[in-house]
Amino acid sequence: MNHIKTKLQVLCALFAALCAVCAQVVIPVQPVPITLGTFAVLLAGGFLGARYGLISLCIYILLGIVGVPVFSMMKGGLAVLGGPTGGFIIGYLPMVFLTGFIVEKMGATFKNALIATLCGTLACYIFGIGWFIVLTGKAIGAAFMLCMYPFIPGDLAKIIISSLIISRYKKRLLAENR
Repeated sequence: MNHIKTKLQVLCALFAALCAVCAQVVIPVQPVPITLGTFAVLLAGGFLGARYGLISLCIYILLGIVGVPVFSMMKGGLAVLGGPTGGFIIGYLPMVFLTGFIVEKMGATFKNALIATLCGTLACYIFGIGWFIVLTGKAIGAAFMLCMYPFIPGDLAKIIISSLIISRYKKRLLAENR
């Protein structure tokens, strides 16, 4: 049992690092860039579950807050959270938690992972678009045009691919090796 707990702690650090790497794969549209960061968040939730997934993303966000350039386009610092991408970064927390919670409760089948990753992505949209509206004063329709519609095709691909990976490899990753 101690072995599995240690393995989960190491995986938390690895998924935080994966988030940092994936955040650098960017299509630099404005005002919010399209990144692979959400893909890593979905994987963290699906593989690590709600608790350890949340720990992993807290590590990632705290590294960024203290200035480590882990956010998209090699940015770091508290000011990033105050900008237009800040709500999406904070939205990673409910995203990873909800994804992990649903996979834990329903199981890691493709269908369940698909439901979990879709719900997690919607939670991220809610936080991200909500923050963008508060920050910019844009109407909800304009915020959707800028912060959601351009992301839908890529996010659907991330949802499907992460669900396939989670359903296929979750048991293998967390298997107890003796």
